[in-house]
Amino acid sequence: MATPLLVFDGGCPFCSHFASLSELRGGIPGLRLCDGRRDHGLRRQLRAQGVDLARGAIVLEGGRIHHGAAAIQWICARIEPSGPLLAVLAPLFADPGRARGLYPLLLTARRLALSLRGLPEDPDQAGGPAVEQG
Repeated sequence: MATPLLVFDGGCPFCSHFASLSELRGGIPGLRLCDGRRDHGLRRQLRAQGVDLARGAIVLEGGRIHHGAAAIQWICARIEPSGPLLAVLAPLFADPGRARGLYPLLLTARRLALSLRGLPEDPDQAGGPAVEQG
């Protein structure tokens, strides 16, 4: 099985916190994290495949792409949280129907957090940092 990769928006404090929780890494063997806001090349590659970081988190697993609610659902269905935040989020978002229904709330919180930080929702929009990583 290929090592899964979580691509998240490092400009969003909620996304960064979720991605950095130790239970998240510990619960999914080999999970790698990538700040998609900083990795312009990966964003460009994903956008060419029809996957836009501005519309949600992304999990790359083998040849499969999980985007938005499906990415969060994929993660939450696999973690065994010990901390209070993930203990609440995991059961809520582990169910595909609930994940689709609740995910717009996460996007709204992300949009607000980015706005307060002066960052555009879309990392490729003018005004956003575009740091190339190799």
